[in-house]
Amino acid sequence: MINNNVKNDGEQRMTSLEIAQLTGKTHYNVMKAIRNMEPAWANVSQFHFELASYQDSQGKERPCFLLTKTECLYIATKFNDEARAKLVLRWEELERDVRCKMEEGARRAQRDACYRRDARRCKRPKEIRLLTCDEEVLNEADEIIGEELDELNRFSDHCYTPSEIGKPFGLDGKDLNSFLADKKVIRWACGQWRLTKKYEHRGYTENRCFIYHGRNGRRKMESRLVWTEKGREFVLGLIR
Repeated sequence: MINNNVKNDGEQRMTSLEIAQLTGKTHYNVMKAIRNMEPAWANVSQFHFELASYQDSQGKERPCFLLTKTECLYIATKFNDEARAKLVLRWEELERDVRCKMEEGARRAQRDACYRRDARRCKRPKEIRLLTCDEEVLNEADEIIGEELDELNRFSDHCYTPSEIGKPFGLDGKDLNSFLADKKVIRWACGQWRLTKKYEHRGYTENRCFIYHGRNGRRKMESRLVWTEKGREFVLGLIR
């Protein structure tokens, strides 16, 4: 059993124990192969493999590695064709399970959102009244937009903006984003900052939506990256 002190960053990983079981190799030989290949990996990626521990059948604590999909496939370059095929198929199975769980979670969240929206609508006055002036129209529009934003931003309410994180260090939001881009943590894509692939699915960020009106009066929506408490700690660690 893997100990709970392993950092859980939300990214799917596979243990060296499972790699040994899949490939028919001893765990000792898999660990040896990983250690031999780690220096080259660290030299290129600037990251070491994550070392963890588990309890064997005698209750003794033993070391093992936790590897991402990319790291596993790198290690598998030293395996024979059959072992590599088993590893690839296992990762496909793991990712399929994750997609199913995410899709179910999204459906559940959508149902919950519909229930909450319907509940709010039920609480609103049933009286239908005529809006007699521009101010009343704008107020009604603001209320409807506010409800939509509350729903969209329910996961980002307690997140931090880049400006809030960078302020103690004399950095504004633009400075911090440039710093994180240089560290290859975020990248500019599709009109907004996004996490690079390496840091996705770790629970570091959420998207916060803003609604504004263009010159033609049409409503537009903009999404910005904000940082969770876990993400804030990660960024502070990079700054310090």
